[in-house]
Amino acid sequence: MSETVSSAGKAPGRVDVGAPDANRWKALVFIAIAQLMVVLDATIVNIALPSAQQDLGISDGNRQWVVTAYALAFGGLLLFGGRIADLWGRKRAFVVGLGGFALASALGGAATNEAMMFGARALQGAFGALLAPAALSLLAVMFTDGKERAKAFGIYGAIAGGGGAVGLILGGFLTEYLDWRWTFFVNIPFAVVAAAGAYFVIREPAGGRNRSPLDIPGVILSTLGLVALVYGFTRAESEGWSDTLTISMFVASAVLLAAFVAVEARVKAPLLPLRVITERNRGGVYLSLGLAIIAMFGLFLFLTYYLQVVKGYSPVKTGFAFLPMIAGMITGSTQIGTRLMTRVAPRLLMGPGFLVAALGMLLLTQLEIGTSYAAVLLPGMLLLGLGMGTAFMPAMSLATLGVEPRDSGVASAMVNTSQQVGGAIGTALLNTIAASATTAYVADHIGGASGRAQQQLVQLQGQVQGYTSAIWFAVGILVAAAAIALTLINAGRPGGTTVAGSSDAAVENEAAVPVAMH
Repeated sequence: MSETVSSAGKAPGRVDVGAPDANRWKALVFIAIAQLMVVLDATIVNIALPSAQQDLGISDGNRQWVVTAYALAFGGLLLFGGRIADLWGRKRAFVVGLGGFALASALGGAATNEAMMFGARALQGAFGALLAPAALSLLAVMFTDGKERAKAFGIYGAIAGGGGAVGLILGGFLTEYLDWRWTFFVNIPFAVVAAAGAYFVIREPAGGRNRSPLDIPGVILSTLGLVALVYGFTRAESEGWSDTLTISMFVASAVLLAAFVAVEARVKAPLLPLRVITERNRGGVYLSLGLAIIAMFGLFLFLTYYLQVVKGYSPVKTGFAFLPMIAGMITGSTQIGTRLMTRVAPRLLMGPGFLVAALGMLLLTQLEIGTSYAAVLLPGMLLLGLGMGTAFMPAMSLATLGVEPRDSGVASAMVNTSQQVGGAIGTALLNTIAASATTAYVADHIGGASGRAQQQLVQLQGQVQGYTSAIWFAVGILVAAAAIALTLINAGRPGGTTVAGSSDAAVENEAAVPVAMH
């Protein structure tokens, strides 16, 4: 077992595994509040977008930037944010990230024109990129007992998974009964409570900082490469895959990220030590989780449109319709994942979890205009949530398997990066598939439609056809995620009670519980 430190912190780079922090459960509450705020923000603004667009005079061509500005800043700066958390200390990065996020949210709520709105969203993304890795690193080093860690990350995983759907409900309420501006202002009390709680409650274990000089070339190459990749997929969704700028973004991203890998292999203190991503368990988690997020993000989008446009649900009713998915995620994460995590190998939870989610997705390929919510949507969403919640739990646990505490921020950022990029890819790729299928269906059937009512029916049928075609692809993606999890991940059952302190110790001693991360 690796060396440990006392609270005085005598051995740099090691975590005190002997005496758990007495305030760790209180700390979990405030860290979970911060995570809920970040996850809520990802979906809450989507519901408010039509109202905000009208008020601020944002054109149809520019409205995507309300979402894109956030995604580019968040996705592009995550690795940098994770490294800053390792350098500054996670508690400080966490509190600064919360303060910045609150200020950016106030700016967004007070926006008077589109430029102010886009700037506020980019600032939210930048501070979110600092906040997310810091929060997860803190949890990882504060919970050192195997069973406690399983419980803590079960709760955290349920919030991380279900928060997006809660955002749809809250966004619907705020937009329908108050004003779209409250979808921004609502972040401020979350941030204030979480920051105050963190300041007084969190005690970061000593010796876990990485004080190596910052890898400036790595920061520039990774940020530009990830921004180009996310923007390429975002642009493909609106302008098409053959658009010159779309192709240029993909080429630029490939060149920049290849240069980033080359630089990281040579510099003395890399931004992302390649050992973090080349270990097969971590690599398997990043890849399978990224694929699962591709499938899930696309489905969120299609079901929202299906329920509002085809079924005529209000924003609030749409949000409530997602509740079975939240219930499934909470059950899968806190009951199934948490209880079995210390008893079975992680791949035996992740693989079947993704397959159960694929089964739920398979049910949703049966959607038609008159489909019954109770007969198809309810069981489909329940299975999807159950499977994803069960799979996310061990995925979080393995995300920093064997990583030294001083690298845990950047390893955490890699999980967030795979999710962020997966979300951008999922939205663009599945949207394109859906749009193509809809166009083909309408072209084939519109000729036989006489009268306006029948033509509108064909248009709606075309939309549903597009959704189901894309969902079939999502089923295949989830099956691929399950196959990767079952073949690449080979870590044993985490039956111990302590965290391995070094890379070698953790890989050699599979009985040590891996540091959990999202």
